[in-house]
Amino acid sequence: MKWLILTVPIVLLADIGSAGAQTAGDPKAGQAAFTQCKACHSLDAGKNGIGPSLHGVFGRQSGAVAGFNYSDAMKKAGVTWADDTLFKYLADPKAFVPGDKMPFPGIKDEQKRRDVIAYLKTASQ
Repeated sequence: MKWLILTVPIVLLADIGSAGAQTAGDPKAGQAAFTQCKACHSLDAGKNGIGPSLHGVFGRQSGAVAGFNYSDAMKKAGVTWADDTLFKYLADPKAFVPGDKMPFPGIKDEQKRRDVIAYLKTASQ
């Protein structure tokens, strides 16, 4: 009996750009940074404020919270909220979704954005 040995090359993919150098977010630091978001957003299901509830935000489509009056731009953005999309959005909301009505200038500090996202993962479920 002859044996055929197949070798499969293992390829490790690494993002060597700035995203690859990211450190993980700290939920505790994110909770502190989230205080600026609380003025408009709730983490409670069904409790909208000036902004929509962020309960269950991960995996949700932009403009999809019932009972919130979104801008047409946000309704049509077609964004699924995940780590990467939130990271980009929180950096500069107006640039990420041009025409949106959120008056927040963004979080320029990359680590603070990662921290807020880490916090949202624990607090928005």
